[in-house]
Amino acid sequence: MAKPVEFGIGFLAGRTNICNIINNCYKDMIEQLQRYKEEVNLTIFILYDLEYQHTKREDFYSLKDDVYKKINIKYITPEDIEEEKKILKSRYNLTKSEVNLILGCGYGRARNAIMYFALKRKMDYLLFWDDDEYPYANIKGEGNNISWKKQDNLLEHLNVIEYADVTVGHRCGNMSPVPCVKFDDEVEEENFKKYIDAVSNEAVSWSKVKKTMEQSENGMSFAETDITEGKDKIVLKHIGIENWLLGSGICINLTHVDKIPAFYNPPFARGEDAFFSTLLSEANVVKVPTYHFHDSFLKYTGILKGKFPKRFEKIALDDEAIRRKIFKSINGVDKI
Repeated sequence: MAKPVEFGIGFLAGRTNICNIINNCYKDMIEQLQRYKEEVNLTIFILYDLEYQHTKREDFYSLKDDVYKKINIKYITPEDIEEEKKILKSRYNLTKSEVNLILGCGYGRARNAIMYFALKRKMDYLLFWDDDEYPYANIKGEGNNISWKKQDNLLEHLNVIEYADVTVGHRCGNMSPVPCVKFDDEVEEENFKKYIDAVSNEAVSWSKVKKTMEQSENGMSFAETDITEGKDKIVLKHIGIENWLLGSGICINLTHVDKIPAFYNPPFARGEDAFFSTLLSEANVVKVPTYHFHDSFLKYTGILKGKFPKRFEKIALDDEAIRRKIFKSINGVDKI
């Protein structure tokens, strides 16, 4: 009898919305995996950062009792990370600065830590899922009406990952950390362009931001119908940084770990997904037809309970919570 497939989901949790996601999605996770051709054991890894929003440890443990009963939950605590650092230093004669580069909180190190603990638990595959993304696609309909479609975000990756090194899904929703801006005497277009140029990367550029602001609804991007209908399943040809991947919505084949690079971001900066992408030139990377809705400002948490908006609110600078989120994004703090 074949052994079950070990499938992990890695959550980097800077915000307690992670509990909302798991509590409302765990039944669907289980149902998806039951439709797979083989038996699957599911483990959820949660690495939380208490400094990002000055949260308390217990805030990340408010999962339903049924979640603990039906899914393997592994919390990666600060103590766990420090213990593994000691082991790595002793076993491989690494320095403190070397182990601190590999494991910890922050964008790149946290993803490394989740991969590390997934390997220790003998996971076959690991899907990264951020704490502001939901397995739904928003589709623009007639008269600017929005329709919503639930996504098989686990199953689509699982159907392909055994033949690939990395699989990657799609993202719709917010383009973070960019608000909607009305250009006037207070905010001039040229000055805003300079700001975007300063924080730009492969995901955010002035041309993309301007196009989104001009063509989208209040800065939101929509899912493509062909993709939601499963017509987009292609192997990406990696040439340098041209085919970069987002850090969330990617699934890693841990049985091909020799093809998988570590994550890295420069001090006080983002970029872990871009650096990861540049080292995939020899890997088989497959894009799969599934979306995550990106709710970077946590304006649409009701989606998880079936409350789908018919219109999108404007992500405006006069909202204090949005201003704080943008400040954290552009301040270059190496945290989740």
